[in-house]
Amino acid sequence: MQYLDFRWLDQGWTQQLAASLNNDTLFALDHFLCKEVASGVEVYPPRAETFQALELTRWANVQVVILGQDPYHQPGQAHGLSFSVRPGVRVPPSLQNIYKAQRQQLGTDHGGSTGCLRTWAQQGVLLLNTVLSVRANQAASHRNQGWEWFTDQVIKALNEHPQDVAFLLWGSHAQRKQSLITQSRHLILQAPHPSPLSAHRGFFEAQHFSKVNDWLKAQGRAPIDWRVTQPERAFEHVHAP
Repeated sequence: MQYLDFRWLDQGWTQQLAASLNNDTLFALDHFLCKEVASGVEVYPPRAETFQALELTRWANVQVVILGQDPYHQPGQAHGLSFSVRPGVRVPPSLQNIYKAQRQQLGTDHGGSTGCLRTWAQQGVLLLNTVLSVRANQAASHRNQGWEWFTDQVIKALNEHPQDVAFLLWGSHAQRKQSLITQSRHLILQAPHPSPLSAHRGFFEAQHFSKVNDWLKAQGRAPIDWRVTQPERAFEHVHAP
């Protein structure tokens, strides 16, 4: 492979995904991404941040999965975490609705104007999209190229996680993964996508933040601190491209 780089995943993820990382579907996806770059297409997030979600949330630490669709396609937004943007970037409308739902349910502010959700990832919230790359300014442009298959493998692995996991499936693309999850064991919560185009159909009423914390506490586990604080320094990636 030339584009996809799994060197920075922790051993837990590489062990769970070992068969998937040497699969023809992934080789074809890598070839597609290489062709995109070779033709001058700008791809988001930057190559080094493609697997940021899996890098920041180690396999052993996963407690919650928030599953979205595909990355933001405007310049400077996507950095590998679903719904998250870099510090200093204007909070997108979908994330504004997520913050609104959080305030309604928990009575807490999100901590300022930052849209960087790295503090969630560090608490074991896997911020994953169903598709992990996109062309600049072209939403959904990398769908049906192999990413859906890869994220299926991630969800299948998480279904076998030794610790019960809460899956928050936001939007129809995320909800297609439900069949991969054992409902009798894990917590599965579904809601419309938080986009302004669909949030009014029940996203705010779904109460996902409070339900997840109640579920964690019932298991004797610490709840997630859903407040988001501005990082002390500008976002720095954990490794070089």
